[in-house]
Amino acid sequence: MRILVTGGAGFIGSALIRHLLRHTGHSVLNLDKLTYAGNLESLESVAGDPRYTFLQADIGDQPAVAAALQRFQPDAVMHLAAESHVDRSIDGPAAFIQTNIVGTYALLEATRAYWLGLDAERKAAFRFHHISTDEVYGDLHGADDLFRETTPYAPSSPYSASKAASDHLVRAWHRTYGLPVLLSNCSNNYGPYHFPEKLIPLMILNALDGKPLPVYGDGRQIRDWLFVEDHARALLEVVTSGQVGETYNIGGHNEQRNLDVVQGICALLEELAPAKPAGVARFADLIRFVADRPGHDQRYAIDAGKIQRELGWVPEETFESGLRKTVRWYLDNLDWCRRVQDGSYQGERLGTLAAQEQRP
Repeated sequence: MRILVTGGAGFIGSALIRHLLRHTGHSVLNLDKLTYAGNLESLESVAGDPRYTFLQADIGDQPAVAAALQRFQPDAVMHLAAESHVDRSIDGPAAFIQTNIVGTYALLEATRAYWLGLDAERKAAFRFHHISTDEVYGDLHGADDLFRETTPYAPSSPYSASKAASDHLVRAWHRTYGLPVLLSNCSNNYGPYHFPEKLIPLMILNALDGKPLPVYGDGRQIRDWLFVEDHARALLEVVTSGQVGETYNIGGHNEQRNLDVVQGICALLEELAPAKPAGVARFADLIRFVADRPGHDQRYAIDAGKIQRELGWVPEETFESGLRKTVRWYLDNLDWCRRVQDGSYQGERLGTLAAQEQRP
């Protein structure tokens, strides 16, 4: 297959591209705007593959996307390009509306025009896979409740509301125009190459620097954690074997309280990086409870039974094995982390902006 991946320089997108190029014979066009979260260094290990092409473009630029579709002639579009950080969406929702809603609309229209021009055989085989989040469902209240593909949408943040809107657009383009779409909604991803403003890498790097480890509220918020390489395998199963028009929830079967995640990181660092910063007796002593995030959902948990039953996918990593691999990767790749933190990964102008926007 020839697969166009939007947002392929991001965390999940780069993991997907690395998986496609290492474990399949597919060819990939990575279309990415290269905002602060896009980092081509995450793809250095596969950048020389002749089956890989990169194009810097905005999904909201419909003519540019249309031209890319015509040149590359993909058999599938896997749409991951999105603004994705909840805190940023609270501080500045406009970018989330523009990219996640307006950008998805423009991508759908460019893709629809391309799809309509295909011959009958290629038209029937074409797929548009929209990758979304479990945050569109809001939060869970019962201890045994799970998000299912039929759970009503109740987004809580500007980010999750914009993703919910993009999900609705994709379904509408299938219902109204017949575009052959697939949707997947995933739980919290973690793993190598995660942008350092996210919880797990932020805690690792702050601890190594002797900085406070900020935990929202009482830290009892529960998330289902999915190792990013498990997610990449699931996405490939969905786009190649999923049923058109269907949604597949992808979860790691790993519910953890935020505080327990941070404490687990501290315990691993005690083992793997025992040489602590000056003045730090135990990494766990750096934990600080801070004011809770506005509208903070308390619990997410996914029922991933459908993708297991229909496509045979199950996660390979437990949270313990995946977290150990993640901490080990950050310890072994501190140069990558520091280039993100100081902005040099994007060049002087964009890098300076990214560094200024880094959260403490």
